[in-house]
This record gives sequence, C-alpha cells and structure tokens, in this order.
Amino acid sequence: MKTYISPWPTPENMPAWPRAVVILGSTGSIGTNALDVIGQHESMFRVTALAGATNATLLAKQAARFRPPYLAVISDEVAHELQTLLPSGYAPEILTGPTAYVTLAELEQADLVLSTIVGAAGFLPTLAAAKAGKAIALANKESLVLGGHLIREACQASGAVILPVDSEHNALFQGLMGHNGDSELKKLILTASGGPFRGRDRKFLETVTRDQALAHPNWDMGAKISIDSSTLMNKGLEIIEACHLYGLPMQQVDVVVHPQSIIHSLVEYVDGSQLAHLGVPDMRIPIAHCLCFPRRVPLDMPGLNLADVGNLTFEQPDMQAFPCLRLAREAFESGPAHTIALNAANEVAVELFLKERIRYMDIPAMIEHALESVGNENVACADSVLALDRATREKAMTRA
Repeated sequence: MKTYISPWPTPENMPAWPRAVVILGSTGSIGTNALDVIGQHESMFRVTALAGATNATLLAKQAARFRPPYLAVISDEVAHELQTLLPSGYAPEILTGPTAYVTLAELEQADLVLSTIVGAAGFLPTLAAAKAGKAIALANKESLVLGGHLIREACQASGAVILPVDSEHNALFQGLMGHNGDSELKKLILTASGGPFRGRDRKFLETVTRDQALAHPNWDMGAKISIDSSTLMNKGLEIIEACHLYGLPMQQVDVVVHPQSIIHSLVEYVDGSQLAHLGVPDMRIPIAHCLCFPRRVPLDMPGLNLADVGNLTFEQPDMQAFPCLRLAREAFESGPAHTIALNAANEVAVELFLKERIRYMDIPAMIEHALESVGNENVACADSVLALDRATREKAMTRA
C-alpha cells in the first residue's frame, strides 16, 4: 500500500506480546473504552503510563486498577490531589505540565502509544511517539491536520507505524488490507451520521443552542467532538486525515451521509466493487482492532443484528447548510498552513460557542475569516506549526 504515513502496519512490525501501552487521555471517552478493552484481555498488555489532564478522581481509580509506573496530569495542583487519592503502597512517578505527555510518548519501555488527546494539544506528543518509533494508535485527528507532513517524515525515518482509531479511518484501514496498493484503488468513502441537524436548513441552524448541538443521535462523545460532528467539521478533519494516512489527493476521498452509523466507511476499487466495514456504533471495536492488531479479540458487548437495524440509508451532505465540510476541503488544497489555521480557528470558535459567547453559525464564519488571512507561511518544523496555531487563535479571539 502506498501511503504518506509509512511503514504500513503489518504483523512483522508490530510490538510483541504483552504490549507495553501508554494512554494519553485515559480519562476521556476513548481512553476509558481502551482500558475496558485492556481489562478484558489483561494478559496481552502492560499499562505503562496513563495521562489524565485534570480528572484526578477518575485517573486515580484507573491507576489503582492497572498500577502503571508513570502518570501525568496538567498541573502540580492536580498532581497533589491525585497523590492523595492513590492507594497506599503504590507510588508511581507523576509528571506534570504540557511536556509530560511528550515524555510519556517517548518512554523507552513503551511499545504502543494511544494518542487520544482532544485538539491541537495532541500534536507534539504524537510527533514525539513517531520520532521514537512507536506503534501509534491514533485517535487525535488534529495531529495530522496540523502536521501530517512532519509526522509522515518522522514515521518514515523511525519506522513508527500508525493504526487509525477513528471508526471511519479504521474501517478504511481494514478495507485496504490485502490489496495491491493504489493501482487498484479508485476512492475512499467516509460515512457521516449527519449529526443532530441532518436535513435542517441554514435558517434553523441560526437558532441552534449549545444543548441541541451536544445531543448526538448515535455516538457518546466529548463536547468538542460533538460540536464538530454537528457542524460536519469532524468529517472535514477526517477527509484531511484520510489524505495524509492513505496518500491520496482530495479528489479521491468522498463523504456520504449514513444516519444509522452502521457502515463506518467504504473502499471502492477500480473494478467497481466497494468493501464496507459494518458494526454497531461502539468505539471499543476500532480501539480493540488497533491495540490488538493483527489479532481480533472477543469483546463483551452486543453484536450487530442487521435484521434489527432494518433499513440502511444514504444521502449527499448539504454543503450549503454545513459549510465546514467545504472549508476543510479548500484548506487542504491550499496547503499545510491553511489546515493549521482551519483547526485553530475551529477550536477557538467551538470553545466560544460552548461558553455561549457566539452563535452556532458564527463557527464557520470565524473559520472562513481565518482562512482568508493565511498566506504561504513556512511550516516546515514543529515550532513553526505551533507558532501559526497560536497566531491564528489570537486573531480569532480578537474577532470574537
């Protein structure tokens, strides 16, 4: 398989068993589901490190269960709280601050790093894991949106492999396995649920409230990802991620709205056939696939019954009502500086909307304004990526 992110994961270049796992973002939705999977198959893993930002209570419970030698939180205050919650006789090293996640990502004793931090904060730890040659289970799409070109180079130099955790990209990964590379591939098709506002027009979207936007019909996700799903920016970011992961131009990545979220994505080949990945909408399925690759393991959860599902339906996305999808495509076509600005402006706009300081349709407006302000900035290193990220955020905040 020809890919920008290489080498392609194979049984030969994956870590041996048991795998020493670092989870960056263990207290979030992906992290807690990953620990559920690990708990069901403990003989296959050693939990080496957990990072949980500010949720000391949950992190302490996770640490008491799996006893990793390393923990990380965002500040000394949270570290002190965490220390008081840990059981007696268990004394892990607790790292603090933004550099702590980078330290955990490149630990010598770590085999596999699950990068599940939300937003641009995941970029440096993911890059560090790539430079250190780790197997990376990637649930932080923003890492590739910001610096896919740098992560690609790091993987090629170190031998690091990326296994995509996002249900859509994991579906594509499985659909591409066992085929003869890009000569047989026609296109990738990402499925989108359409979010809570599928079928609504712009007039309705002008009235959307915070609570309405957080109510996703199929998936249980964090606040930021829920808002991104409602605006279809999440799908826009996934298009960019797919282009980086699978080495394709934008024109070979399509989106189709599939409200039932049973088909997680499809791969179309030159003979006209399409391979689809189906499953119940539960993130433990792609998480387990990445953590255990190339093995498949049983999971304690209900399976898919197509007779119970009934109908599977599909429709084209409404690009007029949901301009974020168009903006993401335009940003990727314009170059790395534009995708950095796209992500930064979106994160600021979503945060302001969640704080009820801007209206729902101000989100795409702020992003479009940010993209119009970007030139051809050189983003050939991590420092330049982060500098543009900061500058875009500052401009977006002053305009809010």
